[in-house]
Amino acid sequence: MANDTSPDTPSPTLSDGEQNIPRHVAIIMDGNGRWAEKRHQPRIMGHRAGVEAVRGVVEGCSKKGVEVLTLFAFSSENWRRPKQEVSLLMELFMTALGREVKRLHKNNVRLRVIGDIKGFNKALQKRIAKAQTLTQENTGLTVVVAANYGGRWDITQAAKHLAAQVQAGELSVEDITPEHMADGMSLADLPEPDLFIRTGGESRISNFLLWQLAYTEFYFSDILWPDFNRDALDDAIASFATRQRRFGRTGQQVEQSKANATLEKTC
Repeated sequence: MANDTSPDTPSPTLSDGEQNIPRHVAIIMDGNGRWAEKRHQPRIMGHRAGVEAVRGVVEGCSKKGVEVLTLFAFSSENWRRPKQEVSLLMELFMTALGREVKRLHKNNVRLRVIGDIKGFNKALQKRIAKAQTLTQENTGLTVVVAANYGGRWDITQAAKHLAAQVQAGELSVEDITPEHMADGMSLADLPEPDLFIRTGGESRISNFLLWQLAYTEFYFSDILWPDFNRDALDDAIASFATRQRRFGRTGQQVEQSKANATLEKTC
């Protein structure tokens, strides 16, 4: 199906070198519980080890020149897990925010949290707000944490926003475009993901960024999240570099576009 790319979609005319590094990497960090179970440890120990893995991937993305890293930390469906595990996860989120935000700020990393934050307790909401305020002027890597987030929720929020605009007479139904919908999404001001990674051996997207992954390259790894290190990240990015991203065009058109871009640089 033919489709024009939006301004936030990676440009199909980028040179080979520029295309090697994704602007935006999105990750489902799966496998914490199984990592702990393999070691006969409580599941929360896997989640704690997962926080350490996040630190390494953040540093790796910063060094690689990735602009945005989105991490699926807690889905809207995760409330269905055992109450004790959910409670411990909330405590870990609080602790990690308090401990890691200073490191992020020192390294010029901007932190954002997307999702239905109102579902968290007041103390956690305040800590999230404080962390975002502290880092909001930073100009390096943007780390987006998706917490109490679901792709269907995101689309629903955008639809409600459009419905309110129509009801207020600010927009007619006939004028609604995909761009209007995208403008109401959680990541509206950021480039859409170029590379999606899921660890832990599963091959599904689990209600994560359903709208935004339309043109994203997928990479599934059997590595459990706590073991996903800088080398594993490098492997994922290396795989991305081999992909031919067409954005609705033919392979021949893509190659011709690359050739034209190379020719322009040599002139």
